[in-house]
Amino acid sequence: MAFVASVLLVEGYTTRGFTGDQEGRGARAATGVPRRISDGGPVVDTTDDRLRSYRTPDRTIVLTFDDGPDPTWTPRIRAVLDHHHAPGTFFVTGQQTARHPEVVRGLIRSGHEIGVHTFSHRDLTTQSASAVDRELSLTQLALAGAAGINSSLMRMPYSSTPSALDAASWSVARRLGDKGYVLAFIDRDTHDWRRPGARAITDAAIPSPSGRGAVVLLHDAGGDRSQTVEALKTLIPQLKARGYRFTTLADLVGTDRLSSPVGTTDLWGGRVFVAAVTVSSTVVSTVSMLLLVVGSLVLARCGVLLVLAHHHAHRRPRNGPLRPVTRPVSAVVPAYNESVCIAKTLRSLAASEHPVEIILVDDGSHDGTADIADSLALENVTVIRRPNGGKPSALNTGVRRASHGIVVTLDADTVFAPSTIGRLVQPFADPRVGAVAGNAKVGNRRRLLGRWQHIEYVMGFNLDRRMYDLLHCLPTIPGAVGAFRAEALRDAGMMSADTLAEDTDITMALHRAGWEIRYVQDALAWTEAPGTLRELWRQRYRWSYGTMQATWKHRHALLERGPAGRFGRRGLPLLVAFQILTPLLAPLIDILAVYGLVFGRPLATVLAWSGVLAVQAVCAAYAFHLDGESLRPLWALPLQQIVYRQVMYLVLVQACLTAVNGYRLPWQRLKRSGDVMPPPQPAPRGP
Repeated sequence: MAFVASVLLVEGYTTRGFTGDQEGRGARAATGVPRRISDGGPVVDTTDDRLRSYRTPDRTIVLTFDDGPDPTWTPRIRAVLDHHHAPGTFFVTGQQTARHPEVVRGLIRSGHEIGVHTFSHRDLTTQSASAVDRELSLTQLALAGAAGINSSLMRMPYSSTPSALDAASWSVARRLGDKGYVLAFIDRDTHDWRRPGARAITDAAIPSPSGRGAVVLLHDAGGDRSQTVEALKTLIPQLKARGYRFTTLADLVGTDRLSSPVGTTDLWGGRVFVAAVTVSSTVVSTVSMLLLVVGSLVLARCGVLLVLAHHHAHRRPRNGPLRPVTRPVSAVVPAYNESVCIAKTLRSLAASEHPVEIILVDDGSHDGTADIADSLALENVTVIRRPNGGKPSALNTGVRRASHGIVVTLDADTVFAPSTIGRLVQPFADPRVGAVAGNAKVGNRRRLLGRWQHIEYVMGFNLDRRMYDLLHCLPTIPGAVGAFRAEALRDAGMMSADTLAEDTDITMALHRAGWEIRYVQDALAWTEAPGTLRELWRQRYRWSYGTMQATWKHRHALLERGPAGRFGRRGLPLLVAFQILTPLLAPLIDILAVYGLVFGRPLATVLAWSGVLAVQAVCAAYAFHLDGESLRPLWALPLQQIVYRQVMYLVLVQACLTAVNGYRLPWQRLKRSGDVMPPPQPAPRGP
């Protein structure tokens, strides 16, 4: 991203829009300007403390072109000039020169004259001395890189005839003279920027009275210059027929040229600069196109999510009504140093409306977790003490000790509602179902970080699960609330320690073993989300890296048949596209937004960013509506997009680097606060 930001800075400065000469041109009183300058000719030389003014000889025309080079119009104008053997003088900006060096080289090859028109077409009378110096040096650098020359001929932006000089512009003119620049003004302004028609441009360029010489102002950039091209096709032959000759400004001051070759150091410095501009232009074009594609996909995905979520909320039970599942089930709780929250978790299970056997697997805790569980004296609670072996191993231990064929799993920091287990196990009435995902919610949402995660859980996780459920490719049974058929777990090889995301790993393995996975939105569980950015970073780092590991482990599902292939060709691409690749590109939205504010059109940028935020807000509001949640936490959504998303991006980058290096992380336990507070929850409702 640092590279992209650097590229955007280069691109922004070298493409920053400017107003044409027409916006600033106007007659001004020649106050403080020597009479021999204000009443003199269109070429002024103040170098070496001398004041010289050069008039255009009779029957002599100098055609000058401002604001280029333009890749479309400059070559067309050059072709007309070359056809009629008429030289032209092109006052180029550094921005355009750096972006289109080949056009400048073409002008020089044809023998045309090159002058300086500043780098970014700024009004030099409003700039500091250092800013003026920067404008000049960057333009000369661009000329050196583009054509290997420097030019001492200059036309100040927004300048006109010498009689229009005022004290401020004369002060700048003297400073430019001290730097060795010969200044070019005009005799005739065609106002071709107004596009008055080729005939009007031609008439405006012809000197009056007939026979008088003139320096004529035209433009080869800044808009459609087709009328200028057509006017030249008439103007040049017409003036030649009247006995006019065409020449350059260098000829007016009595020299062969006002440009000179640069030395080796300046040449290579300029080439590096031009190359940087070329690379930046290419990169920005590529990034913009990529962002357009990704943005379109994201917006399309939002639309699809809303449609599928609506359908999911209104769908009828699959395969018609089935007999309710009322038989007892087992609940396995793996725990490692969970003394702060284990009591609340076990009490919520013990209060279940569905008959349940509770198995706590203490995985080598040294904070008295198992002792606290024993001290509760709850019925149907079995405490297993074992040496630390990691979460997958602890889960497998609990599954093997389970007395029933359906096993509910949850984290030790999670609290169930009394109805959760009964609702969670109902899909097992269908013998094809191997696992069921519940609806995990953030239980500690009182602080800002908790609210951000609450929005993410409701908007992202649960909307996604509705979509995946309809497409039969749910990629993850959340560790906080899931249920498995014991037979299906054995078919899939039980919980594996191959990845850090054992929940995603086993879900993918179940798909590949031919089992169906379901999602029950009203099987609610409240889990403790990280309370600090440091803890959040650790958790999401493990999730992101584990998801990448699981995706790579089950990549062969892409080529398999049946349920495995269905998951591989639906679930895996969606997972990679929207949980790995798209989040990696998300910061580009913000970087380009800053780019637009600084270098582009601020109002359009704000409207575009607000539009993206509005789409996300609509998705979030609908997700909250479906889950029966209050909309009040959504006030934190804009700030979440600015801050929280960047943190998630950095986590994902670190996970990608870890995946590339092949480093394996241990089971990482988060610091618990035990402040999960399940709010009163009405049943999720339809749209």
